[in-house]
Amino acid sequence: MLKAVLFDLDGVITDSARYHYRAWKELADELDIPFDEAYNEKLKGVSRMDSLELILKNGNKQDAFTEEEKEVLAEKKNVNYKELIKQITPADILPGIRELLISLKDKNIKTCVCSVSKNAFFIIDRLELNGYFDHIIDAVKIRNAKPDSDIFAVGAYVLGAVPEECVGIEDAKAGIEAIKKAGIKAVGVGTRDQMGDADLILESIGELKREILEELLCEKNSGGYNIGYDSRCC
Repeated sequence: MLKAVLFDLDGVITDSARYHYRAWKELADELDIPFDEAYNEKLKGVSRMDSLELILKNGNKQDAFTEEEKEVLAEKKNVNYKELIKQITPADILPGIRELLISLKDKNIKTCVCSVSKNAFFIIDRLELNGYFDHIIDAVKIRNAKPDSDIFAVGAYVLGAVPEECVGIEDAKAGIEAIKKAGIKAVGVGTRDQMGDADLILESIGELKREILEELLCEKNSGGYNIGYDSRCC
């Protein structure tokens, strides 16, 4: 029985990835490191410091800075990013998300944001979605970032559910890996190549309905997943 749904933030609830890209691009240009939208895909679902390491590696500058200097660079990017995301409004909620959250709430299914973003609380507030989530977990509270399972394991725990009662939703390969490591069913938003081992892959988050999430947990009983909800299986 579905008791909890764990949501990634960027690319699932809202598309703040473009603001991350602009902030990283400005920093990379300043450091004279090549950086484009294709390389930016490598940063999806990756923590801030790990993202910086990838960018520095792309310019062969991973050893050019001390750890303290890297912290300063990462914070410089974050300050710029926080200025950019002040533009976010409820109009930036991705299609179908508000309706999905309402449907889950109506069935008393718990929800949690599990994001590597240290700005998760601010963004959810800007989207005016605070009342729809039972908990928000951001990178500040988690020692090991995705693809480690920590953030999703903690998400299930704080919602009072075991992994077998949860579904996680992600749009990044690292996030899907983290969900699966936590022993949780994974929904991926994107392509098969991007989503790796997700249990269900959708092209758009707008396709997702509560009934689909409930049926996904019934897969082991039905012998294979298909979209065509039968309430008897849960």
